[in-house]
Parts: sequence; structure tokens; C-alpha cells
Amino acid sequence: MIRASEIRVIADDGEQLGVMTPEAAIARAEEVGLDLVEVSPAARPPVCRIMDYGRYKYEQKKKANKSKGHSASLKEVKLRPRTDQHDFDFKLKNAIRFLNDGDKVKATVQFRGREMARTDLGFKLIQRLAADIGEHGNLEGNPEMAGNRMHAIFGGPKNAPKKVEPPKV
Repeated sequence: MIRASEIRVIADDGEQLGVMTPEAAIARAEEVGLDLVEVSPAARPPVCRIMDYGRYKYEQKKKANKSKGHSASLKEVKLRPRTDQHDFDFKLKNAIRFLNDGDKVKATVQFRGREMARTDLGFKLIQRLAADIGEHGNLEGNPEMAGNRMHAIFGGPKNAPKKVEPPKV
């Protein structure tokens, strides 16, 4: 499939074999029992390497998967001002698991109706959550009110601890 009249050939051990015709390079590759792969078609003359093509494709795929890695995403834990102790513990356990997995956690306290008059309960709930999370994560910024919700974001343990202040209403 190589269309150039002359190509620069590199051996499987990295040694430069020089410029030759594609037919001579293919014959050289067949002697060794490997494939001739065009590595850099834009170069003049094009660069080809004698290598195991199947292994090359496998390593390229492996390298592509490795570069994806784990990016930190934002997970949410929803609470209410009158959340019971067992439910709070369950949400706390999930938040700690998310933080240990490398994700950030958004704690949201939703108020309904007359609960809006007692936003201090939501603030105390977020303070309690921050204290219970402890060394697993730290609060990034202060809790904020947005409509009928108060939210705070927790990051991993590498972030510096912050003093929690009540949100400005």
C-alpha cells in the first residue's frame, strides 16, 4: 500500500537502514518475519518501520485507553433540613466513597415552603457533613444559597481546609 518510489527504512531494533525502494524494504521485512509499516507519510521521503503490525496496533490502543484515565467528576448528595440520622449517615458514607474515588462531591440541602425561614438548619447540616467527612475531603468555598437550595462542594484531601462561614442570604 506504500505508493512512494523511495522510502526511508528503520529496522525493528531502531537502526537506520537508509533510503530504498518499497519492494526491497518489503523483502527485508519478510526475511525477518515482520511487517513494513508507514510511520510518517508526510516526510520526504516517507518513513517506514519494520515491525510487528498487530503488536503496534495493540500498543496504540493501550496508549489511547491509558491517556483517558479517571477525570474528576462532580457527584451530588441531596439532603433536606430535617434529614434523619440514619439517612445522613448513608449520604455521608456515599460522599466519602466518592471522594476516595477521586471525584468532587456537591452537597445540596433543599428547602420547601416554611423551611425557607430556617436556612440556618441547612447550614448546620453542611457544617456537620464537613466535620464528619474529616480527612477524606475538604470544603471548597462557603455554602451558597441558590433559590430554595443551599449547596457546598467538597474536594479531595489534597485541598487546604477552609473555615466554614454561613451563606449570605
